[in-house]
Order: sequence, then C-alpha cells, then structure tokens
Amino acid sequence: MHPLSDSSHPGSPRPDAASTSSFGELQPVGGGDPIPLLKETLIVGRRESSDIVLRFPNVSGAHCELSLVDGHWVVKDLGSSNGTKLNGIRVSEGRVEPGDRLSIGRHEYEVCYTAGRLGAGFGAPLRDIFSRSLLATAGLENRRTPKPGRSRS
Repeated sequence: MHPLSDSSHPGSPRPDAASTSSFGELQPVGGGDPIPLLKETLIVGRRESSDIVLRFPNVSGAHCELSLVDGHWVVKDLGSSNGTKLNGIRVSEGRVEPGDRLSIGRHEYEVCYTAGRLGAGFGAPLRDIFSRSLLATAGLENRRTPKPGRSRS
C-alpha cells in the first residue's frame, strides 16, 4: 500500500481524493512523504472530513484553506488555535509562492508547484517572458527619470 493512501499517515489525503493529477505538493521539512495537492480548494485540518488530514494535536479540526487563485496558491487561516505561518510569519491570509515554507500548527512544509500554470488559467498561452527585462520583472528597474536641468547631487 502506498504511504499516502494509508489513512493512518499524519498527512494523508482522504482515500476518495486519490488522483493521478496534482496541483503541486506539500513537502514536509525535515523529511517525510510529500502530500499531493489534488484539488483547487483544499481544507487542511485534524478532522477526518478535511481534504488533507494532519493528525497532530496542535492542528485544529479545520486549520486552514489552500486555494488556487490566478495560478498561485493562497492560504487562509480558518481561526486555528496555533496559527498558520508563511515563511515564519503568522498570517490570516497570504499568497504562497513556489518554495515558500508553510507552517500548520508546529508542522512545516515546503510548498512545491509551478506558479502561473495552475487552476482556471491552465492551458492558456504563457506571456512572452522575454518581453521585459529581468530588472523590470523583479521591480528593480529605476522608474524615475531625472527632470531636465536638475542634477542629482
């Protein structure tokens, strides 16, 4: 039996959620089996009715929600007792970039997926990635141009 289909595994998805397609995965930091993200909206919690069941006492029954918005995962805390953190900062809601660290209770996961290619826009043509400079894409390009006749001293 595959470890993720074993309902006793702390991060196992519900058996009826098994699928061959995935929208990414939660990789436990420090080791362990990855948890596939199988739907565009997922409830994570200790309750058996959760889409991703984490059987830990510091995880609330319905701890947080993960949903795809414009090709990116967004996490929303559902009023959990021990909180949800994104890269070490407690959040009520936040956009999760690929490689970000998501802490649910005291359990930390690296979120692995390809941004912009998930959800409703899947299959849509990608924009030309070479249409802007790397500095402009990163928001580092100097947008201000000096006014004529004024020196910058």
